[in-house]
Amino acid sequence: MIRVGAVTYLNAQPLTFCLERLAPDVELTIDLPSRLADGLATGRFDVAMIPSIEYFRNPGYIIVSDACISCDGPVKSVKLYGRVPIEQVHTLALDEGSRSSAAATRSMLKERFALEPEVKILPIGSSPGDLHADATMLVGDRGMLTPDEKYEFVWDVGEEWSRWTGLPLVFAMWIARPGLDLGDLDERLSAARDEGLKRLAEIARLESPKLGIPESESLAYLRDNLTFRLGRRQREGLRLFYRLAARHRLVPTGGELVFHDCSTP
Repeated sequence: MIRVGAVTYLNAQPLTFCLERLAPDVELTIDLPSRLADGLATGRFDVAMIPSIEYFRNPGYIIVSDACISCDGPVKSVKLYGRVPIEQVHTLALDEGSRSSAAATRSMLKERFALEPEVKILPIGSSPGDLHADATMLVGDRGMLTPDEKYEFVWDVGEEWSRWTGLPLVFAMWIARPGLDLGDLDERLSAARDEGLKRLAEIARLESPKLGIPESESLAYLRDNLTFRLGRRQREGLRLFYRLAARHRLVPTGGELVFHDCSTP
């Protein structure tokens, strides 16, 4: 069995909805992106859908599929809420479930506003009001639910990134540890994505009641706000993301994109 870790959020459902049927030799575990990254690093998983920033923090990791989670404009599920004008942000609360979105947000604050706020972690299950910070970033399913508090500004992080860079933001990718024989898993991960994209309405119908989000909103989110293929523009966005993260010491320097077999760009 190939031990695979997948993301809990709605945005990963098109990648995993059909995976166990198409890859019966996969042992699938569902968890938060940050915990999947830790599990891949410790050997708990052979392959995992981990935050893209973690790929650059771990030399030797391999991008094993052209299936990914990304946006090329507003994403809806990654929000930065500011209690003060953005120029006055000195403390930043980051959702415990996020790493790529956190790195993109910190890079934009530094590049655009010369800000390096003190970082705090907002635990899973906590609300923005539980932790005092000038700005709070929420991701995933809870990022789609608007908090009750009034804010000085609200960023859709995907929209801000795309508007500023002109490129997509890749949140997560299928990553493998080096030295493994994965057979044709790369092809099956892509096939699962392709089949999942044909069943977005079914996914929205099943998942919406769990999230407390209208079915129409869930479907629009999956259909209109996300892209699931690691194409040329996504790879350009990844390379820029890496350069910025390395410039601000969020990842080691000297990294490169390494693709497995047929996923080579």
